[in-house]
Amino acid sequence: MNTFVTDLAPLPDDSSQRQQRLADVARQLLERARAAGATQAEVSCNEDAGLAVNVRMGEVETVEATRDRGVAITVYFGQRKGSASTADLREDSLEATVAQACAIARHTEEDPASGLADPALMATVQREFDSWHPAPFDATRAIDLALACEQAGREVDARIGNSDGASMNANASLSVYANSHGFLGSERATSYSLGCALIAGEGEAMQRDGWYSVALAQPDLEAPRAVGRKAAQRTVDRLDARQLPTGQVPVLFAAEMARSLIGSFIGAVSGGALYRKASFLLDSAGTRVFPEWFAIEEDPFLARGFRSAAFDAEGVATCRSMLVDAGIVQRYVLGSYSARKLGLQTTANAGGVHNLEVKANAGDLHAMVKGMARGLLVTELMGQGVNAITGDYSRGAAGFWVENGEIAYPVDGITIAGNLKSMFAGIEAVGNDIDPRSHVRTGSILIGSMMVAGSGAT
Repeated sequence: MNTFVTDLAPLPDDSSQRQQRLADVARQLLERARAAGATQAEVSCNEDAGLAVNVRMGEVETVEATRDRGVAITVYFGQRKGSASTADLREDSLEATVAQACAIARHTEEDPASGLADPALMATVQREFDSWHPAPFDATRAIDLALACEQAGREVDARIGNSDGASMNANASLSVYANSHGFLGSERATSYSLGCALIAGEGEAMQRDGWYSVALAQPDLEAPRAVGRKAAQRTVDRLDARQLPTGQVPVLFAAEMARSLIGSFIGAVSGGALYRKASFLLDSAGTRVFPEWFAIEEDPFLARGFRSAAFDAEGVATCRSMLVDAGIVQRYVLGSYSARKLGLQTTANAGGVHNLEVKANAGDLHAMVKGMARGLLVTELMGQGVNAITGDYSRGAAGFWVENGEIAYPVDGITIAGNLKSMFAGIEAVGNDIDPRSHVRTGSILIGSMMVAGSGAT
């Protein structure tokens, strides 16, 4: 990967002191809730700072600096719950916020599933995962990087006549979670992103595509020139796109598209969908949903992982575990509330899943295209045509037609359709070309047969 390193000196890091101030506020709010008669309480405090720059056609469009702070408290009176939040840390505001949460709780119905997670499940070890990399980053430098990225892309090919712009973003966040079990945990993370989108061709033949890089540490970003040139190549490759005849063909989802398939699976085995009976994978734990070789592991402890954490949003200790093994769903994705609704125990997923590793059984994208021989390579998906209850899947798509193991020509204006249950069962290969820009770490995914609706019948 191409990288670039800033030559600016590091700024003094006062994050530990600021986290301590947030922790003091959290303790104060818990004490106020106890004094008000709450039987349980939990507090989340956070600070976020960011810089976002957008440029287009060599000119600066927007520069936005943000700094936010928030405190949220939830109190329980038995099994009645109330929540309130504020951005004002003055004493009178904090007192009023607690009072508001207590007033709400006293007027709500009891919910047998409400309450904190089991105290025995609280994390006892605090860990960091190399996610804190603050860097001096002013607007001038951000603008220079975005401009360099866009310029590099626009220079690649004369057919690139327009741009949707380039952006550079830097963010830093601090958070503290505490509850009346005596748990208090803190986290901190930075993130940086650089992206560019370009337009090639003219009139109805115009095509748009782009590329972006994201990392927790600024030196891990791809170089601006590399991002711009990749955006340009992807855009030019889509020129002279055709439609396809309607028919059943193998479909290969490029890695950045494949993670949406894993996202659909996660949504279907998440507690909220399950207890509402709004999932096509009800009662799927212990059953085979994927091929026998397929596996997904959750790893909350991945160094520089986008979702690494020692505890979840309720303070429950995380652990490495299999979500799918030998094609069989090993467990659901639960916080304590959804677990109680289902008569189960939390899986330390309050707030969502952590880093997911999808097992590969094939080579890179080039090897998968060659092995597919004939079919559709999907590089873009459009629309939200996924029915979470039935699993029916229908989305607009664009990409490339593959013939004799080689990319033959670009295609667009098509729809791919199927049912997620049969699609999951029909996965034939997962590549080792992992897209590192997400907490869902998967390579390209090949499904043996899907309906592709194009311009006519086969």
